[in-house]
Amino acid sequence: MISKRMNFDEFTGEIQHRLELPGTGEAVRATRATLMTLGQRLPEGNAADLAASLPMEVKWYMTGAVQDHGQRFDWSEFLDRVSDIEKTDRADAAHHARVVIDLVHSQVPESDFRQLRDALPEAQDDENWRKLFEVVDSGGWQETGGARTDGNGD
Repeated sequence: MISKRMNFDEFTGEIQHRLELPGTGEAVRATRATLMTLGQRLPEGNAADLAASLPMEVKWYMTGAVQDHGQRFDWSEFLDRVSDIEKTDRADAAHHARVVIDLVHSQVPESDFRQLRDALPEAQDDENWRKLFEVVDSGGWQETGGARTDGNGD
């Protein structure tokens, strides 16, 4: 179910709150790192569909900021890229990405979110993108009480 459509300040404010970050800059960095990297992994059309319902500035992270869509990399490489952009460790990058994706889930049509999941293999190996959806699959951030779903990010 889609909740009230947010503007950029509301979106980043919600990320800051959910991640208990000290400032907006950290929330923007976590959002940008997650969605830019996801935009690199997804085919361009999938990234555009998913981003269409997000605030314009957030949409840009998945579309305009990405030069090369459809790259093939696994969950482990995703974490490396996100942690590098965000300047944090892999465990924090994984937690931040899961929370960002949960908020995205609340903002986009279910069909677009399903398209995202269908584009990312959920196998039991290094390609296991299911780990990105752990907060969503456990009922969302509200249901988990903001708890981390996994201590090491892998």
